[in-house]
Amino acid sequence: MSVSEVASLLNQDNSSATIGHHGKVPVEHLDYGYIEKCTHTKYLEKILRELRSGEEGMYPHLIQFCEDHLRTLDPTSRALRKEQPIATAGSLPTEEWTEISQDLQQWQEEAKDYEMSRRPSAMFHNAGNENIPPIRSSGASVPLGQNAASKAKKDPPKRALPRDYSQWDTFDVDRECERIDGNVSKKDTPAVINSGHVNIKPGVDVTTLTEKDKLLLADREKDKGNEAFRASDYEEAVVYYSRSLSIVPAVAVYNNRAQTQIKLKHWHRALQDCQRVLEQEPLNLKALLRRATVFQHQDRLSLAAEDLRAVLHVEPHNATASDVEGDDDVATEDEEKAEEHARPVDRRQLAGGEESVVTPVERGDMGNAQKKPHGGHHGDGASADTNHGSTGHFRRGRGGSWDKHKAAGETPGKAANGTGKRGSTASEHGGGGGGSKGGGGSAGVDLDAPCGALPPPLARLKNEGNLLFKNGQFSDALGKYSQAITGCTDSGLDSPEDLCILYSNRAACYLKDGNSQECIQDCTRALELHPFSLKPLLRRAIAYDSMERYRNAYADYKTVLQVDDSVQAAHNSVNRITRLLIEQDGPQWREKLPDIPLVPLSAQQHRREEPPTAEALQARADRTASDTARRAEVRFNALKLEGNDMVKKGRFQDALGKYTECLQLKPGECTVYTNRALCYLKMERFAEAKQDCDAALRLEPTNKKAFYRRALANKGLKDYLASSADLQEVLQQDPGVQEAEKELEEVTALLRQSLDAGAGASPPTAKPRKKVPITEVRSATDSTPRPPSQEVDNTASINLQPADAYEFGQSLNAARSQGNAAACAQLLSSVDPEQLPQLLGNQLDGQALGFVVEALDDHLLARDPGRVYRLLRHLRTADRFTVAVMLLETAERRRVTQLFAHLSAVQSADFTKDDVLNLANKYII
Repeated sequence: MSVSEVASLLNQDNSSATIGHHGKVPVEHLDYGYIEKCTHTKYLEKILRELRSGEEGMYPHLIQFCEDHLRTLDPTSRALRKEQPIATAGSLPTEEWTEISQDLQQWQEEAKDYEMSRRPSAMFHNAGNENIPPIRSSGASVPLGQNAASKAKKDPPKRALPRDYSQWDTFDVDRECERIDGNVSKKDTPAVINSGHVNIKPGVDVTTLTEKDKLLLADREKDKGNEAFRASDYEEAVVYYSRSLSIVPAVAVYNNRAQTQIKLKHWHRALQDCQRVLEQEPLNLKALLRRATVFQHQDRLSLAAEDLRAVLHVEPHNATASDVEGDDDVATEDEEKAEEHARPVDRRQLAGGEESVVTPVERGDMGNAQKKPHGGHHGDGASADTNHGSTGHFRRGRGGSWDKHKAAGETPGKAANGTGKRGSTASEHGGGGGGSKGGGGSAGVDLDAPCGALPPPLARLKNEGNLLFKNGQFSDALGKYSQAITGCTDSGLDSPEDLCILYSNRAACYLKDGNSQECIQDCTRALELHPFSLKPLLRRAIAYDSMERYRNAYADYKTVLQVDDSVQAAHNSVNRITRLLIEQDGPQWREKLPDIPLVPLSAQQHRREEPPTAEALQARADRTASDTARRAEVRFNALKLEGNDMVKKGRFQDALGKYTECLQLKPGECTVYTNRALCYLKMERFAEAKQDCDAALRLEPTNKKAFYRRALANKGLKDYLASSADLQEVLQQDPGVQEAEKELEEVTALLRQSLDAGAGASPPTAKPRKKVPITEVRSATDSTPRPPSQEVDNTASINLQPADAYEFGQSLNAARSQGNAAACAQLLSSVDPEQLPQLLGNQLDGQALGFVVEALDDHLLARDPGRVYRLLRHLRTADRFTVAVMLLETAERRRVTQLFAHLSAVQSADFTKDDVLNLANKYII
């Protein structure tokens, strides 16, 4: 078939497809030849339908041919299906038709009996004359004596008779209007208010809906809730909002339901909805305002003030927040004291020194901002806001500022970063770890700042927790601290100080959320790790106080005062609890107190400082060095792991920086050098890779990875001989390294090419070598020439008993220069075969190997074949052996083959013929 015919067929097929889709089948396509060549199944189906229609005539054989061809292309084509005629009595066997008829008759009888049993009879025996509609059924009819006309007969409505014209003169319009209004008001039925809970399911089953349908249905339920809210039907609105939230939990719907719960005075439920909104959007103004409303009705005024100030920080001109806050600020001093005595401890306050009036954005890091109480010293964990007995809740009056409660001369940045005179651990609550660079705000926070001995991932978790706490997101901060604690436990981190701080911070979160029991547990764990730590003691005391466990609170407050007697809040709390315990337990109240531990002098922060002794200074220096080393070790391991992860991801430049930082911390780590060499190799910086491999081999002379990667670096630098030597060292240590074998083959081929190129073309500036004749030096008295039989044997000038590798190399080179194979044989017979690789060192090349083989075959094989076998067996383990074998000339290769042939023909007890053949495979390449 020609090219034109093929093209015409293709065009015809394409045209047929087009026609088959858009028009009638041409007559010329109803042909055996066309149908046989056509491969378009859709068009074939159309041809088959055209043939079956009979419009162009009936061609049964052509129809069958088209069906067969279509069946070969698409056996599942719908066009191949044929309709079956409806089954009749004539098309079915007599027995089957009889069975079907009986089943139908039985079904009809059962249906009729069921209908008769369901029809009421006794109730309507005398209903024939009643004007009622018949029962709806298949056999229903109009009862006797009743017709359609009787249904329409009704009494005509009574109408008022028209007034006489003479009565209109005396008609009082106002009185008639009042009468009509009175009648109307009496006739109107009172509206029924649905005061009960609507009978609507609060949940919706959306398992079969798509996401788009879920959103649509959730919006519809929310709109129903809005309509119910506008109609003041708050219970129904709550149900519809709950249905919407069961489909899609949206922030706006939570806000709406919170407002509805406020209308119903369900304060606890409203608070839960506001908390859910603030978990997703911490600065949602509606949620803050509504939560402030809830707090206000719950008499938690300090918390309401915090929420209102947070709103004013975002929107300073918010009228709602300004009005409510202004009403709260006018409380008198007597009211504040009464409130303080009613609530001895505000469990929402921090033990770490954070004032309750500070907005979430301006707040310090979880209580590490050192605030100074009035008239007292500022301590490490207590501040004026924990002075429950006298100062209580600080309130900011109109135009006032909460900065006046800070210690005199203390800057905000210093307070926020925890750098007071006796501040706690630097990284706790923002001190070094989570503190902001701007003095307490959330902007500019370095979340990757180091925190004690914590690894970078755990340090970041702690810093994030500090920042969340500053912003008032206590639940989120609690989660971050919990993750950091779990990470420390799983990794087995040996840093009690850091773990103590994490437990103490999480206890502060629990205290802010009012969970005093969990706060006590975390403070106890922190004190087990770091006894007599001030912050956990103070926070646990506040938690005990809030739970009215005054004896335990008294013990902790007294312990706090032993640690730091300048904590004024602890003094005030001890005085207040003393009065309570006297009223509760009487004069014997001290006997019921738990044991108060005795704080050692080393843990007391306000004892008189004495000059440290030399032993103390040395111990302090040792401890500092140990801490520094431990932190450096943690940092080193973290950087190394990060570098390894970056290598796996192909980020070699970033991994290079991590490994460089590791070497700055620990310059003597061999693994880091090899890892950095790998990065240099991937970046094709071969010189730096070779330097790192050399450094690794100086630390570990047998490091296999260093040899292999230096071989790759030398290959990149085109130093094929050095690369071959390194690869041979790798194979000598581990013969099963296939990568090294492949690299050795490539390097050997490259080495041969370089040698051939060097031999074929010499530099034009190279000077030709001069042949220097070597003459034998004779003594002055010996002037007459000697016959050949009396020539002086040059073997005497060769040291045949070398003491070390240097002397052996000198002797071997002297024998080679003289061509004295016999001397070489004597030299080899005088050394231990096992020491031969060490004696040769890296001096073995192709010429030396050929000369050794010649000496063994001509002079030593006949005398001592066992020694020859041992020498050959150990010779193959010498450095550069593989390269030397590859560089043998053709004549030298034949000499090697000849040596093994002679050796295999010798009968010896030291070896067998198979041993010789196995050894020959190592030499003959």
